[in-house]
Amino acid sequence: MELGIFDAVASNAGTIDALVASAAATHDDGFASWWLPQIFGFESLSVHAIVGREVPELALGTAVVPTYPRHPVTMAQLALTAQSAAAGATGANRLTLGIGLSHQMVIENMFGLSFDRPAHHMSEYLDVLMPLLETHSVSAHGETISTSVGLTVPDGIVAPDVVVAALGPAMLRIAGTKTQGTVTWMTGPATLESHIVPSIRAAATEAGRPAPRVVAALPVLVTDDEAAGRATVGSVFEIYGFLPSYRAMLDREGVEGPADVAIVGTEDEVASKIRALDGIGVTDFVAVEFATPGSRDAQRTRELLRSLL
Repeated sequence: MELGIFDAVASNAGTIDALVASAAATHDDGFASWWLPQIFGFESLSVHAIVGREVPELALGTAVVPTYPRHPVTMAQLALTAQSAAAGATGANRLTLGIGLSHQMVIENMFGLSFDRPAHHMSEYLDVLMPLLETHSVSAHGETISTSVGLTVPDGIVAPDVVVAALGPAMLRIAGTKTQGTVTWMTGPATLESHIVPSIRAAATEAGRPAPRVVAALPVLVTDDEAAGRATVGSVFEIYGFLPSYRAMLDREGVEGPADVAIVGTEDEVASKIRALDGIGVTDFVAVEFATPGSRDAQRTRELLRSLL
């Protein structure tokens, strides 16, 4: 299982220089990957193009870029640009393109777009996106997305892996049959083991595809005051207990809210819970560090994560 860092702080409130510094520190500490969300801060794939030029070798990922506001041609161009910038002359695959539907309240209330038939939308979106990433041309004619276009980009750019924020059965089936895997958030170990991993593996096997990646992201905190740490999770990440897709995973896990699936405790407790994810089929664990930067708990959390490399 690869271990990465999800930068949820600098991506929302930091400068480009701060983002580069965060990625550089992640690389210097020996982690495999550095991930960014796409919320309402900087455009994440553009940031990865910059970071990829400044910080060598480190794998980069998005978790996740919403599909509805970006035509798949635009998404492909952004991803191939970031991949080319990061790879340089090496031709390496450094980018994992995590994409997702976002949420009905965001797409309809904030963007003013339709959220109709989300799984169908994702399936047709991938019918355009995947060929553009892999061969740089596509001719696809669906009910909601029809595209015939060729991109004028160099043939040597390696297609990035695509992982879909897939939690429900229909989305997991789409991710398993059409992409390299899934990326989850606020999904606990029991649900990963009993639902996410077997569902996407079965879909990939049925489609004759390689074993899929399962990228799992969760809040992580090393502390001697577990109750206070979980209270902080409950406050900072409260919204995820109400968004329907995450609420369904929390209900499946049998817990009340985000505080209950966060990995919080002493060094030994946190290490044990992270190692257990490897055994249930998680291929990439991405830690969301949420302690106050510079605090002793923040230092302990990063030191513990480094010890697991």
